[in-house]
Amino acid sequence: QVQLVESGGGSVQAGGSLRLSCVASGYTYSINYMGWFRQAPGKEREGVAAISTGGGFIYYADSVKGRFTMSQDNAKNTVYLQMNSLKPEDTAMYYCSANTLSRYGGSLPEKYNRWGQGTQVTVSS
Repeated sequence: QVQLVESGGGSVQAGGSLRLSCVASGYTYSINYMGWFRQAPGKEREGVAAISTGGGFIYYADSVKGRFTMSQDNAKNTVYLQMNSLKPEDTAMYYCSANTLSRYGGSLPEKYNRWGQGTQVTVSS
């Protein structure tokens, strides 16, 4: 099994920055893709970014392109989400996810089979 633990959430003002981290443990060799998702109250879970652990693929939602950057440090089994120019509409619980079952790295949450507990991001205007 793969376990995921997120950190780095918090409260910032609009225009500020945060960096989220997600550390994977367990059978990390089985991870094909890692993703970041977010879910605001009353809304569906939304794919924010995804990356292939072998390199060569990265995905960003249109709403975060140019502001968020996903990266990985394979030696540390860690992925990051650098979030700049944050907006109030970025407020949500952010979840780290892993796909160990297929070679899919897009925005559909049902394609990911491992999830972290989430970290809250709140952006005030």
